[in-house]
Amino acid sequence: MISFDLSDEQRLLEQSVREWAAREVAPTIHDLDREHRFDKNVFPQMAALGLLGISVPQEYGGAGMDYISLGIASEELEYVDTSLRVILSVHAGLNCLSLLTWGSEDQKQRYLVPQAQGKKIATYGLTEPGAGSDVRGIQTVAVKKGDRYVLTGEKMWISLADVADNFLVFAWTDLEKKKQRDTAGISAFIVERTFKGFTSATLKEKWGILAGNTGSFKMDEVEVPEDNLVGKPGEGFKIAMFALDQGRYTVAAGATGLIRACRDASVKYAKERKTFGVEIAQHQLVKEMIAQMESDYQSARLLWLRAGWLKNNGRRNTRETGLAKWFATVASERAASDAVQIHGANGYSDEYPVGRFYRNCKGAVIYEGTREIHKLMQADYVLGYRVDRPTRCELPPYRS
Repeated sequence: MISFDLSDEQRLLEQSVREWAAREVAPTIHDLDREHRFDKNVFPQMAALGLLGISVPQEYGGAGMDYISLGIASEELEYVDTSLRVILSVHAGLNCLSLLTWGSEDQKQRYLVPQAQGKKIATYGLTEPGAGSDVRGIQTVAVKKGDRYVLTGEKMWISLADVADNFLVFAWTDLEKKKQRDTAGISAFIVERTFKGFTSATLKEKWGILAGNTGSFKMDEVEVPEDNLVGKPGEGFKIAMFALDQGRYTVAAGATGLIRACRDASVKYAKERKTFGVEIAQHQLVKEMIAQMESDYQSARLLWLRAGWLKNNGRRNTRETGLAKWFATVASERAASDAVQIHGANGYSDEYPVGRFYRNCKGAVIYEGTREIHKLMQADYVLGYRVDRPTRCELPPYRS
């Protein structure tokens, strides 16, 4: 039996994250966004709340909470600003949960434990200047030399690129398969910032998520110990796709929080602003936009909760998670656009938060699978061209 009623523990988490974000981040986020400045001080605070290892078992330094709790935290963080949720997506979702499932015991002790505790910050490196949705297009290579791999390549559009300590990086280890564009030639590695030949940079010309750190990193013959190979040689593509299931889940829940933020801001403004002698909330077309936000919020929340329930039970959820990500992000773009419209000229100014919401929402419609990619995926499921079968790519079921 499926129940989406939150447990007492989940409600406490929801309240704690909501109060922390409202108290510690909301008062400064306008200035951080305007100054294009990332505040590293959020890391120890998020660690203290248990967020950086929220769904990592306690035996590996995490909070040991379930995957729905990860979604709750993502929704509450993005309600205040997308930059907060991005931290959870790349650190806790893409990286930590991948190491939990695919990492060796040694890798879990050396990397997952300090990451879950918040002592180290981690991210994910798949996208390159010439390869986004087309993973086969990556050019980074890893050449085996003795007990090490030598990595050379560049990654682009990487969240936390200039502040993270550890990177889950994907590279070709079989150059013949690279020529054939056979993903069985891709492998995954843990790369540390301190490795010689590693450099990173911050992207300055972003349109949105200005309070977040996004950038690139280069590897110029970076030597990586063989012990830092995650999984087996050639399993990198499977690991990358598994990671995206976790990242997309947090993006879906986060976008749901952004819809709620747009709704709440619009309701507040619509009851304050008057035109033609009445509150604009009384105008039918304004009501229509707010009603659409509410419908989208409730639908998006149910979709990510369904995906979270599947994760909790160790069941394959690529289809459900993809649908949640696609729907929630597209709905958040609609909600942000309507929120600006409801605010009129004020929505076009920096005085109200809806302009920031509008700039922030667009990224999620593109990254971790564009809306077009997700449309094709969902159509292929319905048409029977795509079927998810149980594989090793499942999260371990939640153990209370």
